[in-house]
Amino acid sequence: MAKQLDYHTIREIFARFHAAEPAPEGELHHTNAYTLVVAVALSAQATDAGVNKATKRLFEIADTPQKMLDLGLEGVTEHIKTIGLFRQKARNVIKMSQILVDDYGGEVPNSRAALQSLPGVGRKTANVVLNMWWKMPAQAVDTHIFRVGNRTGICPGKDVDAVERAIEDHIPADYQQHAHHWLILHGRYICVARKPKCAACLIRDLCPFEDKNL
Repeated sequence: MAKQLDYHTIREIFARFHAAEPAPEGELHHTNAYTLVVAVALSAQATDAGVNKATKRLFEIADTPQKMLDLGLEGVTEHIKTIGLFRQKARNVIKMSQILVDDYGGEVPNSRAALQSLPGVGRKTANVVLNMWWKMPAQAVDTHIFRVGNRTGICPGKDVDAVERAIEDHIPADYQQHAHHWLILHGRYICVARKPKCAACLIRDLCPFEDKNL
């Protein structure tokens, strides 16, 4: 775990991220808050590309909780069978949809606690939905962010909760909205797990990681 970077270094890092891509976006396809929460829930232990492929047709015919219930468990299962843990995820989608219809008038709630009460929705999923749909500066820490945060010292922590707090505590407020997307994309395409692409990294001179592949 790298030492926590200072304010000025972190500000320079995010200034570079912003200059390279001012408004980064998540890569999961969705059309509304409901399809977003379903897509994020399905993405656990699966790739965004795999989820997008599976949900393309699903969301064309079931983009509301009621339409998903009308499709039924077997229909949902058939559409997402290429995704890992698809049977349990299909059950969660149906349970989630029923709760949204029964308790929320078919609308997706926009508090973290309410979102986390839905089947298959954890804190990370809730934070993604709050950030991407309602523009709340919530930080969804996945394996990419955990790796980048600890490797670079941007937001080190022993677990995902500690990394989330480090992001909120140390990244300047004007970069909070897009912080987790910049970090995810950096970890997914540049600061990869086994052989980080340090030669192509725009913050390599600010990063304390010693085993740089230059």
